[in-house]
Amino acid sequence: MSTKYGGYMGKVIKINLTTRVVNEYLWTDKDREMYIGGKIMAAKILYDNIKPTVEPFSDENMVVITTGPFSGTGVPSSSRFNISTVSPLTGLITSSNCGGNFGMMLKKAGYDALVITGKSKDKVWIEIIEENIKFHNADYLWGLDTAKTQESLPIRHGKLVIGPAGENMVKYAGVFSQERTAGRGGIGAVMGFKNLKAVTSIGTKKPFIHNPEKTKELNKKWIMNLKKNSLTGKRLPKLGTAGLVKIMQEKHILATRNFKYGQYDDYDMVSGEELAEKHLIKNIGCVTCPIQCGRKVEVDGKRVKGPELETIGLFGPNIENNDLELIMKWNLELDELGMDTISTSGTIAFAMELNEKGLWDNGLEFGKVDNLLQIFKDIAYRRGIGDLLAEGSRFLAEKFGGEEFAIHSKGMELSAYEPRGAVGQGLGYAVSNRGGCHLNAGYLVLIEALSISMDPYTTRSKAELTIMFQNIMEATSAAGNCIFTLFTMIPSAVVDKHDSVFANMANKTLTMPFVGAVVNGINRANANRLPINISSLPQTKALHHITGMKMDLGRFKAIGERGFNIERLFNIKRGLTREDDSLPKRLTEELQDLNNPKSKVPLEELKDKFYKSRGWGNDGVPLEKTLRRLKIMSE
Repeated sequence: MSTKYGGYMGKVIKINLTTRVVNEYLWTDKDREMYIGGKIMAAKILYDNIKPTVEPFSDENMVVITTGPFSGTGVPSSSRFNISTVSPLTGLITSSNCGGNFGMMLKKAGYDALVITGKSKDKVWIEIIEENIKFHNADYLWGLDTAKTQESLPIRHGKLVIGPAGENMVKYAGVFSQERTAGRGGIGAVMGFKNLKAVTSIGTKKPFIHNPEKTKELNKKWIMNLKKNSLTGKRLPKLGTAGLVKIMQEKHILATRNFKYGQYDDYDMVSGEELAEKHLIKNIGCVTCPIQCGRKVEVDGKRVKGPELETIGLFGPNIENNDLELIMKWNLELDELGMDTISTSGTIAFAMELNEKGLWDNGLEFGKVDNLLQIFKDIAYRRGIGDLLAEGSRFLAEKFGGEEFAIHSKGMELSAYEPRGAVGQGLGYAVSNRGGCHLNAGYLVLIEALSISMDPYTTRSKAELTIMFQNIMEATSAAGNCIFTLFTMIPSAVVDKHDSVFANMANKTLTMPFVGAVVNGINRANANRLPINISSLPQTKALHHITGMKMDLGRFKAIGERGFNIERLFNIKRGLTREDDSLPKRLTEELQDLNNPKSKVPLEELKDKFYKSRGWGNDGVPLEKTLRRLKIMSE
């Protein structure tokens, strides 16, 4: 089906692995207006097609790979694509974003999305060359790591592959494109169950752009603003995401010893400064990205992608390891095995504490690192204790106990931000649709600790701001944009002088009760009530220039809100209740600082505010009037 809108190829295909039948999936211009693309498009497709009883490891589960209208248009930081499915780790919807080149090459082949269902009888990889879609036997690829798999596939193609962890259905196995990963939620395990080793794509097509001159003009200004901003033009290029380690230490949010503490004595040995000074070869980044936050380092004589903040934080302080070179080596090993570093490290940290407390004799100890490379392989191949570790923290807690210090939400391990030093981030972890995710959480830690330094313990305005951030981030991701582009909404003057009088004034302002009311009014406003564009959110104008759709702040916000609610409805159909929006007792009942009674997450109070501000009932179910306002047809 074609489309009148620019930025799209106008075609979505459905591939049944069982029958090897390829059909077009109906996706209309009305759908594009409502759901834009990316993770929101995928959520709608899953919501419409997946029955509540469908198991993650089943023929009926789908893997939905989606692009956004920005992909292939020259918009900065727009090589992103999304993969969604029913997660084997959580049993709920999961979405994972990736910066490899597969999404751009899928659009060049003429497609906006792939909907993959069924299960292949034989091991298979799929080759897409425009209208020519072939199924190839993958026996010769099975058992290869992600790097060797990509090397064995056609050279110029965009590639999407799994490693041994996906083949063996490790519940947090990822999917890889180039050196980038769609890591969270076990999407690689679903592909492994379906006997799908890889998908490649290539073509020569380009998306039509509604107003190419205006798009080009906006892109030029946008890139300039990204380079001028202190976060996207200075901090991230200079130190990468690991540059946050020092700030997190100062703000007591650096997860340490399975989240028992928020600070680590040897933090400087695993900091972004240490990485830049002793190991950085050059900056790298996704295609079309001017930020270049990635790190190129050397491991065992090979130049490879360096570790990001989450990997450093969780394989450093959180298991009490100060050896950065080892973390670099582990990062490479886990990428090649095809595993999510966040869930791997979180599961291992929990197992270390289980061993320490005498609940499970597994040989894992805090600070003991000489056996971890072997443990990673045992997980990927499900050997020995690796077979249990491959199931994740929630499974281990159910088997051995220790639920109060099993650091996950909805079955997904948390990222490296310790939320007792940023309680709004704690709320976000708990209500995130995919589980313990810092991004779907709304990333409120950005203003609680990393830039503006809003009072980290107050509950004032936190729910309302979390919702606003979630909605904008959802829409940005769905458009095909990296969420780091949103950092320019924080002025450089605030970032550079976050301990100044100016920042203190901002801090006080953001904690005043009326700010929450104002933000709540914006959050709950109908789409047509905010017919404005703001310079710090160029995504709205970019969408208009590229697609030709009517687009402004109100419509953009509504798209993000609609997406968040569609995912919530999907999870509710699968049995989610208020009780599932949870955190372990370590974070909600134990004080991080014994001298500070506020240093724990007041989750139930924050949830009450969040549900009310979201237009949900006290049970966490979206109200009918909210669904009507968002034009969502509930069942």
